[in-house]
Amino acid sequence: MERIFGLHAVIAALRSGRECHRLWLQDSRRDQRLQDVVARAEAGGIAIERVSRRELDELAGSPGHQGVVGEFGAAAHPESLEDLLDSLDEPPFLLVLDGVQDPHNLGACLRTADAAGVHAVIAPRDRACGITPVVRKVAAGAAESVPFYMVTNLARTLRDLKARGIWLTGTAGEAERSLYEADLTGPMALVMGAEGEGMRRLTREACDHLVRLPMLGSVESLNVSVATGICLFEALRQRRPVA
Repeated sequence: MERIFGLHAVIAALRSGRECHRLWLQDSRRDQRLQDVVARAEAGGIAIERVSRRELDELAGSPGHQGVVGEFGAAAHPESLEDLLDSLDEPPFLLVLDGVQDPHNLGACLRTADAAGVHAVIAPRDRACGITPVVRKVAAGAAESVPFYMVTNLARTLRDLKARGIWLTGTAGEAERSLYEADLTGPMALVMGAEGEGMRRLTREACDHLVRLPMLGSVESLNVSVATGICLFEALRQRRPVA
């Protein structure tokens, strides 16, 4: 069982076909957005219970539930990364997150990846955040729509991607080439480092080239989710000029 909270996250889970055993709704909320959840739940024969906001806070473990908490069965296992890549009829567009640990950052990265048309997000199992209720809430549905793979050996996975002809573009503040000078078309994976530490040595060495974001102000770096958004949408601009 997994508890999911937040309007977008719960609706996305319902749309995905995951088995929902129970929904708790805030008894003082009767707005249209919550009624959309009620209608979908009633159509699926899902039990609904009205509770106080304080009870929802306890059920979600967070006050950011937006008036709804759902209890869902386990998510269906996605096809393997290899199967997904084999099934694509366009050049792969991937996001690799090397050790992002903050669930808010991961959720924001997934949301941006969905918006930019990324085919999959890859992260290591060690020293990295996985999909949690907070990630699902921040991702606003993208945790259901974007395949997310946690791999045991990231360096080996990167080598496998390169063997498939996928170019790896890493981000580093000291890189000589600007993001806007890089060719981000064709089969490629954008590789982002962890908060504060950046990419690990083996990850950096696996990259085909490194790029940096031009920084004109006094700050030295951007939040990883912000930097990811900038990079992904520059890639999208290059890959689909008419978008």
